[in-house]
Amino acid sequence: MYSVREPAYAGSFYPEDAEELRNMVNGFLADVEPQVERPLALVVPHAGYVYSGAIAAQAYGQLAARRKEIERVILIGPTHHVPFEGLALTPKEAYTTPLGEIRIDRVSSMKIEKLEPVQSLEIVHRMEHSLEVQLPFLQTVLGDFRLLPIVVGNESFVEDVADVLNELWDDKETLIVVSTDLSHFHDYEEAVKIDADTTRIIENMSEDLQPQQACGCRPLNGLMMVAQERGLEVTTLATANSGDTGGPKDRVVGYGAYAFS
Repeated sequence: MYSVREPAYAGSFYPEDAEELRNMVNGFLADVEPQVERPLALVVPHAGYVYSGAIAAQAYGQLAARRKEIERVILIGPTHHVPFEGLALTPKEAYTTPLGEIRIDRVSSMKIEKLEPVQSLEIVHRMEHSLEVQLPFLQTVLGDFRLLPIVVGNESFVEDVADVLNELWDDKETLIVVSTDLSHFHDYEEAVKIDADTTRIIENMSEDLQPQQACGCRPLNGLMMVAQERGLEVTTLATANSGDTGGPKDRVVGYGAYAFS
């Protein structure tokens, strides 16, 4: 029987109505200036769109030159609800959003299932927002593509993430997307300082980020390890926090958009 992972956050993190969602995403993208011509990997935030959508758009808006060649997206983010070790694939055959269905790349899934830390865990994907909120942006910018969603456990090693990325990242048809927010629940001034330090680490590809700096530090550290091996460069596209985008300034969450090329 054909199985689908239904959206869990439509109507909360982003609009449930397809037209409203499409208009919101296109509105964010309309404000983007091209900075990187052909990004191979993106780092994007994953909060509600009213808070981080404009920052995420700064990354997705760089994909115009690659729109026709990208056929597969490796989307990787941290677990927020289910503690586990390793990396989790979904047994579902598709993800859906109000903008339609995205088929899972089963060939890629089977390719990495042989790696020791990789497992199939439907419960991990069921309520994970770090992946879901990226999909309407990807659908809007790319149109049709195959998806391989991967959730990284909170006891995972950077080398395991790097091994998976190296196993999959082998052609120009592939885009890597790492989903992470930055600092969490500091006051505005402290968050700005922490996130500036985190941005310097990312720009230097130091691969030693800690959870207090970025909730997706494990997938991001893995990306930086592989990026260094491949001689890539990183561009900081935008940074902000929820205090800049409508939230209170006493407990903010940091956001950053980065492109690897």
